Amino acid sequence: MTYVITGDCVDIMDRSCVAVCPVDCIYTGDRKLYINPAECIECGACETECPVESIALEADVEPGDQVHITDNAAFFYEILPGRDAPLGDPGGADRLGPVPADTPLVAALPGREP
Repeated sequence: MTYVITGDCVDIMDRSCVAVCPVDCIYTGDRKLYINPAECIECGACETECPVESIALEADVEPGDQVHITDNAAFFYEILPGRDAPLGDPGGADRLGPVPADTPLVAALPGREP
């Protein structure tokens, strides 16, 4: 089981969670942050830092946000638009840097009003 970032993060990306993650497993997409399920150690540090309460343990994700469990993994294990291969498990978000792409689900979501 791992932590998941749900749709409330889209176009917000406060990044407070990134600063407290001890294993650097929170990656930056174009419009949303994603937690690598293989790299997450389930410490929960990110959950308490999220100002929009968008992070939850998989088992605690609200029914309306369940789609983000699969979508979060898809960011790493499926080929993203504009890329030639899946990201996989890069071993740290700092090493990879921001990814200028999102999953098709997130990319298709309407933008938030400023």
